[in-house]
Amino acid sequence: MNHPESYQGQRVVVLGLAKSGVRVAKVFHDRGALVTVNDKKERHMCPEASELEALGICVVCGHHPDELIDEQVALVVKNPGIPYSAPPVAKATALGIEIVTEVEVAYRLSPAPIVGITGSNGKTTTTTWVGNMLVAAGLKPVVAGNIGTPLCQAAEEVEEDDILVVELSSFQLKGTDQFRPRVASLLNVAETHLDYHGTMEDYVNSKARLFENMTEQDVAVLNADDETCRSLASRIQARKWWVSSNKRVDCGVFVDPPFTDVTENDESRHLVYVDEQGMSHPIVQVQEIGLPGRYNVDNALAACAIAIAAGASPDSLAEPLRAFNGVEHRLEFVRNDNGVVYYNNSKATNTKATLMALEAFEGNIVLIAGGLDRGLDFHELIPVMRERVKAVVTMGQTRQVMEHVAAVAGLSDIAVVDNMDNAAAAINEAVQLAQRYAEAGDIVLLSPACASWDMFPSYEERGRMFKAAVHSL
Repeated sequence: MNHPESYQGQRVVVLGLAKSGVRVAKVFHDRGALVTVNDKKERHMCPEASELEALGICVVCGHHPDELIDEQVALVVKNPGIPYSAPPVAKATALGIEIVTEVEVAYRLSPAPIVGITGSNGKTTTTTWVGNMLVAAGLKPVVAGNIGTPLCQAAEEVEEDDILVVELSSFQLKGTDQFRPRVASLLNVAETHLDYHGTMEDYVNSKARLFENMTEQDVAVLNADDETCRSLASRIQARKWWVSSNKRVDCGVFVDPPFTDVTENDESRHLVYVDEQGMSHPIVQVQEIGLPGRYNVDNALAACAIAIAAGASPDSLAEPLRAFNGVEHRLEFVRNDNGVVYYNNSKATNTKATLMALEAFEGNIVLIAGGLDRGLDFHELIPVMRERVKAVVTMGQTRQVMEHVAAVAGLSDIAVVDNMDNAAAAINEAVQLAQRYAEAGDIVLLSPACASWDMFPSYEERGRMFKAAVHSL
């Protein structure tokens, strides 16, 4: 797409309201475009509509009218969650109309360099951590997008000496064209969102668009322990910095000695940065990192590499690594109730995320799992369930599948919550069942391995209801 200034007098259709849609509509309206905003939700579910109409922007709610898209439309900006099979998107595609997401618009607006972070798991934690590190380094980060300020709003407000730090999904990246971050990272790739993308190939290619327009002036941070990250390296023109907890890297951040060296203990392990000249810079001991779990070491490695590539000094990173306690719904401590510790990991919407959460604890876990049935294979959970889980409480559409997986893992303490009609009652029942199985020294972990939309409007709401249920015990 062109700069928003160039759409003066031209028709622009924004699909989807919410915060990002409202901001995008205002961006184009302020620059003289003829903007129509469309959302298939009914009008009473679109409180943002009145605000836009007061500005003279046309808003259509409740359906996708046939006349919404025609040859006179210059640009479609769609909410990332709207599939490309949706009628107005499919029609725009057939007519050859350019379709982008808010990310592309924000890139055109931002005078500040952009740091882009994506991955199947760990995006929010890593993005937040990077923001903290850049602040500690005396830089001026603005964390925006899926967390923080709406992306287009941030892009209009930042100045040249700011750094726009953005968490990006595959949905957002699929709708980019010329988007070019100066530092970009792919943390990992797991099988997820196939109901949207259709194939793993489309999912991976959407993630890879993060690097599409980067040059040798830019830095790509990649996970050397992830097969997909390694396979994409040859397609990336940016300078490549690697992160690894299993081996030394030539340039990037790694764990020394690596976790593959089982003769060493965690007290001896450090995070080490190797610069482009091959010089090593110790950062911090692994055991000092503020978040539990091996996968948070991986997040810390990536955050360090991203922050250094964005201008932070390696010696400024130790304190934010020690001080960071995580973000809501990501292995979030909830309560210690008579020696039973409750953790909210509602953000675990795929099996890989739950696997990593289970591996963060030594054992004696009472797991609450289950949710929207997206056809995922949960059998990879069986070995770690067998080793670390003492009981399972299942809920949601996948409750019976999860029950079967737990039984195959050899567990005998399994409870099923059949209530699908009342989310609050169901989560309360699940917590009470988990409490019956748990003893002092045990962990009760909500880590669903599934999306929330079968019963809850979002994983955030699922996590908040879980926390409320735990505090009401």
